[in-house]
Amino acid sequence: VQLVESGGGSVQAGGSLRLSCVVSGYNSGDYCMGWFRQVPGKEREGVAIINKQGIRTYDDSVKGRFTASQDNTKRILSLQMNNLKPEDTAMYYCAAFQPRFGLSWVASAEFGYWGQGTQVTVSS
Repeated sequence: VQLVESGGGSVQAGGSLRLSCVVSGYNSGDYCMGWFRQVPGKEREGVAIINKQGIRTYDDSVKGRFTASQDNTKRILSLQMNNLKPEDTAMYYCAAFQPRFGLSWVASAEFGYWGQGTQVTVSS
């Protein structure tokens, strides 16, 4: 399974970015898909998850501002980020993973497949 992110960059607060993740080498529908982010020195956190049924879950910090979506083939995962804030600055990763009973989304995703990440920087 390969995941390749793109679309990161630098914007001012209030601006928008759209991240994309192209997934190959897997059976679409077999995995949950998610966007995660990490700041140096801090733990990785989940931003948005799309489960196998297509139900989306967002972290409270991005609700109403970020929208995760998949194309019909489930091979392109997107994250539309609006009204960006400086605290959104992080390396963003997409992941394909199987949920594990008793584990959080982030913990389950650690056992999955990850892209190389794309940097998002929001200046005030």
